[in-house]
Amino acid sequence: MSKLVAGLSGMMVAMAVSVSAPAMVLGPASISCEHGEGPAMLVHIEGLKSRTGTVRVQSYGGPANTYFDKGAYLRRIDVRPPASGPIDVCVPVPTAGTYAVSVRHDADGSGKTGLSDGGGMSGNPKMSFMDVVSRRKPDPKTVQVLVKGVTTVQITMNYMQGFSFRPLAMAAR
Repeated sequence: MSKLVAGLSGMMVAMAVSVSAPAMVLGPASISCEHGEGPAMLVHIEGLKSRTGTVRVQSYGGPANTYFDKGAYLRRIDVRPPASGPIDVCVPVPTAGTYAVSVRHDADGSGKTGLSDGGGMSGNPKMSFMDVVSRRKPDPKTVQVLVKGVTTVQITMNYMQGFSFRPLAMAAR
């Protein structure tokens, strides 16, 4: 019986060690999300191709047809990716309401969009190569986030892979 208990205890310890720690909240307003002070979006980003360059998170509000228009963002936050794990970025918004989020991974840190860069949006809409090339925006209903308090927004990054723009099978962790 003691061998069974020891075996189960060892298994439980191994499982506890393999569970990843929560992501550290990044950005100038990180303390707001950590303390549950909203309204804010806690943008949870997964699937980075690499840990180089910068990750830019932009929030959008107002009329849905202006989401993702150049220069129409409410707030822009640039962070350096941590060495491993997902990224959480706290993005305060003016009031509770409906918003959208875009994320760009400037993988080479050039400040310019390149083929090695990745992107994602709230709602994780599917985007084709032609959508990216022609800068076609997704349906606003797909990307809208209703923010009350601190609202978590899950985003999976997409990268060019041949003629596809999709999540990586084996993203950097």
